Amino acid sequence: MKKISLTKMIISGLILGMIAGVIINNMASADTAKSYAQDISIFTTIFLRMVKMIIAPLVISTLVVGIAKMGDAKTLGRIFSKTFFLFICASLLSIALGLIIVNIFQPGAGINFVPHDAGAVAAVQSEPFTLKVFISHAVPTSIVDAMARNEILQIVVFSIFLGCSLAAIGEKAEPIVKVLDSLVHVMLKLTGYVMLFAPLTVFAAISGLIAERGLGVMVSAGIFMGEFYMTLGMLWAILIGLSTVIVGPCISRLTKAIFEPALLAFTTSSSEAAFPGTLDKLEKFGVSSKIASFVLPIGYSFNLVGSMAYCSFATVFIAQACNIELSMGEQITMLLILMLTSKGMAGVPRASMVVIAATLNQFNIPEAGLILLMGVDPFLDMGRSATNVMSNAMGAAIVGRWEGEHFGAGCRGKVPAKERAATETEVAMY
Repeated sequence: MKKISLTKMIISGLILGMIAGVIINNMASADTAKSYAQDISIFTTIFLRMVKMIIAPLVISTLVVGIAKMGDAKTLGRIFSKTFFLFICASLLSIALGLIIVNIFQPGAGINFVPHDAGAVAAVQSEPFTLKVFISHAVPTSIVDAMARNEILQIVVFSIFLGCSLAAIGEKAEPIVKVLDSLVHVMLKLTGYVMLFAPLTVFAAISGLIAERGLGVMVSAGIFMGEFYMTLGMLWAILIGLSTVIVGPCISRLTKAIFEPALLAFTTSSSEAAFPGTLDKLEKFGVSSKIASFVLPIGYSFNLVGSMAYCSFATVFIAQACNIELSMGEQITMLLILMLTSKGMAGVPRASMVVIAATLNQFNIPEAGLILLMGVDPFLDMGRSATNVMSNAMGAAIVGRWEGEHFGAGCRGKVPAKERAATETEVAMY
């Protein structure tokens, strides 16, 4: 019997979850539905804990080995500069797109929100952004502490230093590199086992969400949600279009390949949950392990374009709802602030709310306006998490292309001599 693919199982879990959620929401009492949502969330909690369990060792092993195999500081510096440039451009594009769409459609106009009680958002802690705060957060005091708290940015900083150090000492580093390379394969196998729980997790997350909230919340906030998802759709089209121009039409293969990890990120509202699967799909597409394992972890701290688009869109939406007019200069300032405050944003559920709270603070917009988002944020978080996965995959492919890599038929660049010889041999056989 042919094995059912994980993608099909995840889609089945999604559909069954929606059906179960609607049935429970319509037939059970509100207390029963709420109890069901709370109880079944244990599956989502366990799955996300297992994902977090493997993220730190997977990032460290893949990133360190990738850097160590680059061979010299010149190669590392070249790839890092290309990656950084690409992520800055993607960040500017996503934040600017969010600002443009929210200004054109003005979804917050006419709401006339008057904040009476900020207690509902007391749990969202905001901190004014300063360069000192950012740098202090980026540099770990202890790698063990960073791993325990799954601070991706701190883990990336440590891994870069360790990888550079191993590359610098040459042959003496080979035993450590071999051990870490073995760890990569072990973690990927472990990832495969963890992903077997994904369909059940998807069913639990969707059924619990709909059972408690119903489909009504999506209808009542349909305009805001529809306009934001349109923004994400445009962002997908632009980024995939640019990738096609740079990499070639073969990027469609990668787009199809990342459907599975993007769907997992969508249903769990966690970009981190899709990290192992995205890494695997990139390498199967043809991106070298040294490029994929370097670009992808950094992207999870610096290239969360879905979350960045949401931050600009939601901040201006709250200002509109509170009848606060932001000048063009203030919105440009907001764009620059979000460029910085969004870096190091964790790829986990609701992290964007913290950044939005900090941005509201900067422009004297009532933080209580976050109440307007809390009812629909879980649904919006799903879309932006999937978008983060797509943008990081496209970023890795583009950097690989800039480094002269070729991904097969339909891709730009020269076919490697070894691959060209193999193709000629196959043609001769026919």
